[in-house]
Amino acid sequence: MRIGHFQVDSRLSDFEGNLARVVEGLERAERDHVEILCFPECFLTGYPDTEARAREGAFAVDSPQMMRLLDATSRFPSCFIVGFNETRGADLYNTAAVVHKGHLLGTYSKCTAYMKFHRQGRAFPVFEHNGLTFGVVICSDGGFIEPTRILAMKGAKVIFSPHFNYIRAEGLIGHFMHVRADHVARAVENRVYFLRGNNVSIGPEECIENTTGVGYGDSYIVDPQGEILVRSRRHAEDFFFADIDTQVTDTTWNVGRSLYSWREFESHLRDAAQSRPRKA
Repeated sequence: MRIGHFQVDSRLSDFEGNLARVVEGLERAERDHVEILCFPECFLTGYPDTEARAREGAFAVDSPQMMRLLDATSRFPSCFIVGFNETRGADLYNTAAVVHKGHLLGTYSKCTAYMKFHRQGRAFPVFEHNGLTFGVVICSDGGFIEPTRILAMKGAKVIFSPHFNYIRAEGLIGHFMHVRADHVARAVENRVYFLRGNNVSIGPEECIENTTGVGYGDSYIVDPQGEILVRSRRHAEDFFFADIDTQVTDTTWNVGRSLYSWREFESHLRDAAQSRPRKA
């Protein structure tokens, strides 16, 4: 199967403009026979760092904006993942929609959201497309062991991870190294492909009020052996894809070391966590 990502800059609260870029990406996916395409985190709404601005463009899954997204993309054969700020009652979530041919297959909400105005997601659905089971985590979720492990235990062979990164210059190299190491670990320990689908900021990032940084890009696909199959250019919009083996299996550990380690050591891990001394 061919999977890919459109590393592209979104515009704050410009739903129609961002939707046009989704259509552009799906047109490219159709030309290049990409069966599942990823877009960045919160792409349809932008990803502001204040609640007031986040709520300005946010919408619900049953809103006119969602119906507009489904209608505008219904003619394309590719399944795709696209992020948005979601309103759910009075609450706000950082959510990714999974869509195919005008149908909302489901959503996933970020489970390690660090914006104070976002609620934490606690559902970990898997999705199926043309025989492939896959899951979604969002940005910082991939830095934790459990979200990807849960999806792998449910049968996911590919983890799509939409990102929005805007990093202070002094922390840029450290962030670059740490994120890559996390994603290689998630791929290897779970025997999955891991697609990091980042944004890129062309010029100053209009979403961000409280810091100055760099949206550098660096999207990629890591295979189950920890090798990067393909990556984007940095500091530029880009479109990339790779062919993957949907039948990848783990005959040694049975869904990766993660499932084995949980079965063997879960009680010991719990005991260690409970006995860990707490700071006064």
